[in-house]
Amino acid sequence: MRYKRKLILIVFLTTSLTAIQFLLPENSKVVSYYNIFIFHPFQSLRNIVFSIVPFSVGDILYLIALIFLLYFVWKCLRYIIQFQKYRHQLGNILLRSLVVLLIIYTCFILGWGGNYYKPSLASYWQLDQRTWDKDSLLVPFDIYLIKKLNDYEAGYQNRTFKTIDKQAQNYYREYTDSRTRKYGVKVKASLLGNALQYFGIQGYFNPWTGEAQVNKNLPSFMLPFVICHEMAHQSGIAAEDDANLLSYAISTLVPDSVFRYSAYFNIWLYTHAKVRMQDSSLARTLKASLNQVTLAQLDTLKSIRKRYESDISDYSGLLYDGYLKLHHQKDGIGSYNKVTISAWELEQKPRGRFIEIP
Repeated sequence: MRYKRKLILIVFLTTSLTAIQFLLPENSKVVSYYNIFIFHPFQSLRNIVFSIVPFSVGDILYLIALIFLLYFVWKCLRYIIQFQKYRHQLGNILLRSLVVLLIIYTCFILGWGGNYYKPSLASYWQLDQRTWDKDSLLVPFDIYLIKKLNDYEAGYQNRTFKTIDKQAQNYYREYTDSRTRKYGVKVKASLLGNALQYFGIQGYFNPWTGEAQVNKNLPSFMLPFVICHEMAHQSGIAAEDDANLLSYAISTLVPDSVFRYSAYFNIWLYTHAKVRMQDSSLARTLKASLNQVTLAQLDTLKSIRKRYESDISDYSGLLYDGYLKLHHQKDGIGSYNKVTISAWELEQKPRGRFIEIP
């Protein structure tokens, strides 16, 4: 009887979450209703509320959560060491923690997680990925991107984080039908700064506050693409390859050489990595045809990654891979580079001056 209420609540929450996990993947209408009547109004509200706060609330919440986790571990160890004396306290704290985790996860599903069950952006735009032949089309796409980088290098210029953020907000309002674009779609500079580099993270979306955080110290040539990627999450795009695709679509549509250059640069990184895996000699030959500015920027990226290289990045990558697979992303962290397929297919279709977002 001591734990009856907690056990009932645990059974109820677990049953509800299990039902949701089975219901959403099999029912597109339910996902559509979730998108229109739950996520978009809630995200718009969060955009309004948290845009008032100039700093990242999400960063602070994660730091507080880390402190509570360390405290929880310490307390559990203390109870385990003196089990006979604290066995009831141990049982109580474990059940209470499980209830809290289930409630937090329920909030996650309602506020954000349902977006993982949407049809892919590529299918929504009717991009026929079945015609993709990796061996024959990777190299032409690599060559295409190199040509674009060489063409737009002359128009590239460094811009500040705030300038790029403001421009990206305007582009989302002007060139997309994102339902959340009018209510403060924006990114914030992460309070963690370059510490994110140790985790292999350039930016992230907080599913509880709805904020998009980016390391403002990233090289300027990376920022437009990364910022548009995080804004895609604020617009209800959950899958990482879809967020990359939307960022590419917007950045290459707008009449802005800096955004276009950043998009071609980032997608080239994904594409060229695949070419290098297939034929390293050919990859070196193709890379040599890049202009000197882009080659210097590649050296800058290499230097940054070497400076912040650590085992932490490997472990965080494994955790995020598991997280994505748990939420209907079968390719896990490998889904990021699927954008090479959809971006090339996007280039094969006539493009209008407006982007529809599901």
